[in-house]
Amino acid sequence: MAHEPDMAQDPSEPEQDARAARRRLFADTARAERPDLALLCLLIGAEADPALDQTGMDEAQIELDRLAGLLPYHPAGGPGAWARNLAELLGTRSGFAGSPGDYRWLDSSLLHKVLRRRRGLPILLSVVWMEVARRAGAPVYGVALPGHFVVGFGDPYGAHVLADPFAGGRLLTDDDAELLVAGATGGRLTAAVTEPADPLDIALRVLNNIRAWAQARPEHSAVQLWALELSLLLPSHPARLRHEHAQLLVQRGEFLAGAAELEEYAQVVEAVEPAGAKAVRRQAAAARAMLN
Repeated sequence: MAHEPDMAQDPSEPEQDARAARRRLFADTARAERPDLALLCLLIGAEADPALDQTGMDEAQIELDRLAGLLPYHPAGGPGAWARNLAELLGTRSGFAGSPGDYRWLDSSLLHKVLRRRRGLPILLSVVWMEVARRAGAPVYGVALPGHFVVGFGDPYGAHVLADPFAGGRLLTDDDAELLVAGATGGRLTAAVTEPADPLDIALRVLNNIRAWAQARPEHSAVQLWALELSLLLPSHPARLRHEHAQLLVQRGEFLAGAAELEEYAQVVEAVEPAGAKAVRRQAAAARAMLN
């Protein structure tokens, strides 16, 4: 059974300094010309697991390198050969896959834990597939199908194949992809749906999954808080996350800080949603009143 880190205790001063340094690195990495997806995911993992230090992150990167070294370089057979080789190495030989039960655990959203346990959510398993394949020279990219992340090999706008790491790397036919999209949204598979996912969008999706996990478990509001705070460090994020962060501060008893953020958010949305801004200001006033 996976162990969920205890985030309830206040960190010591050295831990606070280490967290601040990690967050600066996260923000800098997110703003790099080519963001390092593996590093972003490992820094997310370090928020959840204080035991994950630089040595642990280096070991995770080394494991990705090791796995990549087991793949044949530029196999004959194009995108399909890359996909089949990844499925054989990661799915069959290494046992990377997922199941519905994996959605119950925070560990399933943490890259270093997924590398260790060989279990995870579709998007984290896809990160493993992508990072191993990229290191081996494969033309690989992530595909954010509604409700189910997969990977693509080849030219996303030409000859390519899709594979599902959650199912051990099973190759997806067009009908398979259609069913996944229809099951999630009732819609159709379109070219826009299968476009490559940006690394920063992938990082935000990982954080969204963590927020959703924590929201369903009020005792883990600290997890929801750091997931929001990392999301806000990304160069582009939905404005509503600022509202959610402010509300969470109030729920956690940080009334002044929450009220201040609510008022800042009201200023941001006032030009486009005056009624919404007014409602947010009422929330801020209510938060301040809780101090009386």
